[in-house]
Formats: sequence, structure tokens, C-alpha cells
Amino acid sequence: MKIARRAFLSLAAATAASPTIFRIASAQTYPARSVHIIVGFPAGSATDIVARLIAQPLSERLHQPVVIENRPGAGSNVGTESVVRATPDGYTLLLVTVTNAINATLYDLNFNFIHDIAPVAGVADSAYVMVVTPSFPAKTVAEFLAYAKANPGKINMASFGNGTAPHVFGELFQMMAGIDMVHVPYRTSPMPDLLAGRMQVAFIPISLSIALIKSGKLRALGVTGAAHSQMLPDVPTVAQFVPGYEASGWYGIGAPKATPAEIIDKLNANINAVVSDPLIKARFPGLGLSALNGTPADFARRIATETDKWAKVIKFAKIKPE
Repeated sequence: MKIARRAFLSLAAATAASPTIFRIASAQTYPARSVHIIVGFPAGSATDIVARLIAQPLSERLHQPVVIENRPGAGSNVGTESVVRATPDGYTLLLVTVTNAINATLYDLNFNFIHDIAPVAGVADSAYVMVVTPSFPAKTVAEFLAYAKANPGKINMASFGNGTAPHVFGELFQMMAGIDMVHVPYRTSPMPDLLAGRMQVAFIPISLSIALIKSGKLRALGVTGAAHSQMLPDVPTVAQFVPGYEASGWYGIGAPKATPAEIIDKLNANINAVVSDPLIKARFPGLGLSALNGTPADFARRIATETDKWAKVIKFAKIKPE
């Protein structure tokens, strides 16, 4: 009886320990096959470019292919939901963006982004800039504010659509500055109308506007991030005129919830190594990017803070999805 009892206790102990043993073993052997990063935007988009920038060096570090899959639709929600529903084994990842933080409030989703996606690592911040058409009378943010307050409802603010980053960045500016502009959403690019002067202002990525700014076709009034941009070193921050204003795009990697912590930590270490690689970092400024390193907890805080921030703007401006 004692032998049988000891055998039973040994079996019970082994059974209880088996999930831990499995997790350790899976982390040690991970990855054993290709890793897929889902991008919720089309090929050639800014998000796609960031994903492909890190894919090859990450593949070299993991010793397995890192495949980029573009699954656009519903403002990136299609791709996001596919990761939420994926097996939490580290082989299906999400290229997370500020759009995910916006969409958490903007859309009535079938999932809870903060709860259902496990933060893995930040990758990069993306600088935006407030630009006006050259015919617009204001040459500084201060002059723009004075003009806007004297002419409420007479400035057209272009964006890439309701609830997009350029839209909510502009709405945050309106909210904090106490001005009234007319938002004009475009299903495609608003750039032709902005260049023609039919639109007066937009908040857009520096990478999309730098050539137009340098050629004099657009005028940069202020960068939207907390710091000056290497691409536009002489352009002040918007926050110098609207204290506390800060808005930037950002990118990172997420995984389905319940992905083993050991796998998330392994991915985090390798992604941080890729982002810190001098050859990769050297390419960031030309794309309007700056490296975003840190722990999974650091990235989780970024997501939570941004989700709360844009929720307030969406509710204040009564933004609805298209």
C-alpha cells in the first residue's frame, strides 16, 4: 500500500509539474518553425514598412523565417482579430500601432484589445507634423491659433478618414487649444487638395511630408511629438505653443493572450536587440522613426495610456467610424 501510495503521489506531482515543464521546454525550443507577423494594413503602408524593417534581422536572431502577412480591413481590426483568435504559441504575432489604441474606443469590437493582446515589445515612435498650405496666412503655431480664434469654423482640417491618427491628433489640438476647425475626412489621400489649397491644415507623418516641406509645397508649423525631430530640426514642437500637447504614431509587437511568458520574454529580448542594432537604428531617422525599447510591461503601459488618452478625445469630439 505504501508503495502504491508513493507511486500515486509521484504521479500526481509529475502531473502538476507538467504544465511548467511544457512551458520551459516550449520556450527552449521556440521557435521551431516560421513566425508570422500580421499587419492590419496594406503592403507598402508605413506599418508594413516597419514590420519588414525588423523581420529579416529578427529572423536571423530567431534562426527561423519571420513572415509578414498583410490582412487589411476595418481600420486594421480584421488583422488584429485574427491574432486575438490565434493559438497562443508565439507563432502568430501582431504589428501593434496607435490605431489599435484608437480603435479600442472608436469601434464596437468583438474583442477587448487590452485584455486579448499580450504586449511583447515596443519597436518605434513615429513623428508627425502639423502642416499648412503655403497660401495660409499663418507661419507659426501661434499665428495659426490667433487666426483660428478669429475665424471659427473657417479652417478645413484634412485627414485620411474618421478616427485615423491624423484625425484624432487634430482633434486633440482643437480640444486643447480651444479652437473650432472643420474636419474633412478622405477615403484616400488628402494631399492633392492640401497642396491645391482647398484644405488648409493636416497632421501627417513626417515621412509622408518631408519632401513637400523641403520643396516649399507645404509649410511645417510644428512637430507633434514631445521632442524635436531630426528630420525637421528647425521646426518647434506644437507643445511649445499648446502646453501638454503630444501625439505620435508608434509601433510594437503583440501576441495572443495566454502566450507563455517565457516566449514573450524571448521575443522581447530579441526585438530589443534588433531595434538597438546600429544598422537598423541608422535607418529609423529617414523614416521619421525613433527606437522604442523596453520590457513587455513598458509596452503595456504605453498601450494603456494611449488607449485612455484617445478615448477621451474620441468622446469629446464625438467621433464615429465611417
